[in-house]
Order: sequence, then structure tokens, then C-alpha cells
Amino acid sequence: MDRIADIFDRLRQDHAVHRSLIERIAAISDDTEERRSLFEDFTREAKGHAAAEEQALYSTVMRKPDLTSDARHSVAEHKDIEDLLNDVAATETGGEEWTEAFGELSHTYLHHIQEEEDEMFPHFEAHLSEDDAVWMKQVFDRRKVAEKSKAEVTPEKLEEAKQ
Repeated sequence: MDRIADIFDRLRQDHAVHRSLIERIAAISDDTEERRSLFEDFTREAKGHAAAEEQALYSTVMRKPDLTSDARHSVAEHKDIEDLLNDVAATETGGEEWTEAFGELSHTYLHHIQEEEDEMFPHFEAHLSEDDAVWMKQVFDRRKVAEKSKAEVTPEKLEEAKQ
């Protein structure tokens, strides 16, 4: 059972990094180079994490009929979060509009990772084999590096993304 917990512990480690970045960004009220840089770091982290998580965890979970619906739900949330990341990136960093857009992003993202940790991961864990877990962790660790290195900050207003 320890090997199965390894993948979920690894994902939680990333979530902790993401929470810290969100807190640090939210603590900066002015349009500064530090806030822009932290937001870019968060964007690359979140996009790289989501892509690697989909390739490792969710591709495995989708093959298990009892878990397919939950996996689709989480993958759909990844798309929503990417749209919000792009919306914040397209918003001028100084001002109320950016603060509101970032607030929506952070609320949505924090809800998503809390749902994964509290509901999805325990549910998935009960249906995965040790072989699944070993494979998922290897794939995640390898893909996270690759996906984060190619993740981009891609400004696109939310209303344009929905068209």
C-alpha cells in the first residue's frame, strides 16, 4: 500500500508548492516584477502539473469504469483552470480587474486541489494496484519536468477563450 500512497504524496507536494505561490502572489498588492514573476512561476507549475497528472494519474484512472466520471470531472476542471490562468495573464497586473481575476483563479484552483486531495485521491487509491502506482509515479515525475519546461504563459481573455 505504501507504493500507492507515493503517487498521491507526490501530487500533494506539488499542491503545497502551488498553495504557497498563490499565498505569496496574493500578499503583493502592487504591480511589481516580483508579482509578475511569481505568477509566471505559478502558471508554469500549474500547467506542467496538470499535464503530467493527466498523463499519469487520469489516463490510468479513466481505464477503470467506476472512476471514469470522476477523472473526466477533474480533467475538465484542469481546462477551466488553464482558461483562468490565461485570463489573468491577459489582464493588466495593476488594478482591481487583475485582483478580481486572480481571486477567481485562486478560489477555483484551491477548490480543485482540495477536492482532489479529500475526495478523488482516497477514492482512486482504493481502486489502483501497486503496479498502477509505480507506473503513475514514474510517468508523473518524468512528464512533470518536460511539461513544466514547455509550459507557457499564454494571455487570452476568458471571454475570448469561451468563443
